[in-house]
Parts: sequence; structure tokens; C-alpha cells
Amino acid sequence: MAQFSNVRPMGLDSDTPAGAAARWPDRSHGEQPLIIAIAGGSGSGKTTIAESVVEIVGPRYVALIAHDAYYRDQSALSLEERAQINYDHPDSLETDLLADHLRRLRAGESVERPVYDFSTHTRSEETVTVRPESVILVEGILVLAEPELRELMDLRVYVDTDADLRLLRRLQRDTIERKRTVDSVLQQYEATVRPMHIQFVEPSKRYADIIVPEGYNPNAIGTVSSMIRNYLAERSGSTVDS
Repeated sequence: MAQFSNVRPMGLDSDTPAGAAARWPDRSHGEQPLIIAIAGGSGSGKTTIAESVVEIVGPRYVALIAHDAYYRDQSALSLEERAQINYDHPDSLETDLLADHLRRLRAGESVERPVYDFSTHTRSEETVTVRPESVILVEGILVLAEPELRELMDLRVYVDTDADLRLLRRLQRDTIERKRTVDSVLQQYEATVRPMHIQFVEPSKRYADIIVPEGYNPNAIGTVSSMIRNYLAERSGSTVDS
């Protein structure tokens, strides 16, 4: 794989066939959607990168799925009990449902993605239809930590951002978007976010084909977008316009 400024191709371990990153994108899936993982710690900038790639390449070519949408519904519990759940542990997510959705998308089927309410820790009765576009981006802190998801990915990207910057971004997001108090965000960070990052998220970096340093990174966005557009152009035999 070519070298890009501020983007580091990674050596692959036994979980990934040697040279897989250098061969991407291949044509082994024919007309099936290409699936790309964008992982990283909470507040790393992975969501911004994923959304920027969709905007650049175009939503008619790229569908975006957040692993966060697949948090388990906790409506059977009291609000106090819901607040005690470790939402940074893999068990808090219905990963098998996401994996099933990705397989169905690859088979050319549309799926109904859950909608999760972070303020109440419950799932909405509404869903969002995701169509089998040419490329499916899957982003989340644990998408490379789960073997069932890793085996479905054609390209694995990890956004590597310093812990202090990630915490600042999480504080801003959770207090503004999710209406939480600063104290509650800091307590959760100390109790679960940091320990789970160390146990699950950071180790998953070794499975990445590309490491993106410094969080939000225009060079990384341009690199991934260019790879996707080149792939789509090769597959269609024409230039891809966003």
C-alpha cells in the first residue's frame, strides 16, 4: 500500500492474511458492497472522519452504520439501573445483529438499523433503512475488537488519538448533545471508558490495515475517500462523481 502523509499502514498479524491491506481493494466480492471499518476510542474523531468520507464520495455510493446504534435496549430496567450498565463493554452491544445486517447488505438486501436514545438508554420503535450501497462504512469503538465483525471487513482503519483530547471531545459531546452533567461524564470515564479502552479498544489497533494518527485528519479523509473512489471507478469502468 502506498505511503500517505499522517497515515500509517500497519503490519498485519495472524488474524489477517499477510498482504491483505496491500491488495485492497480487490474484486473478490464482485458487485457486492465493500465493507470498511473505522474504529478508535471514544472521542477519537472516527465519526467525523466517516461522515466526511460519505460527504466526499457521496451517499448514493456509501452507507454509514454506527455500532452505537446497536446498543441493547434497556427499557426493562429502571433509569437508575440503566445508568449502572457498562456501556463500553462489548456485551452492551448487540453485535450479532450488526453482523447479520452486514451479511444481508453484502447479499444485496436492505436492512432496518435500530435507533438508540442515549438519554434514556432505550431503543426507539423507529428504525432507519440502510440500503446495500457500493460501500458500507461501519464505525465504532469496538468494531475491530469483535472477531465476528473483523472477518466481514475488507479494510480496517483505526483512528489513534491522545487520551486527553478524546476526553475533552467526549465531555463536549455528552454535555451538549446528550444533556449529561460534567460530573457524570467524568465518573463514567474513570469507571468504564478508560478501563475498557485499555482492555478492548487499544488492543484492537493491531488488527488495523491503516492507522490514522492525530484524530481528525484531512489527509486520512482524503486517502480513504480516494481509495473508495478509485475502487468504484475500477468496478464501474467510469469516473465516480459525488
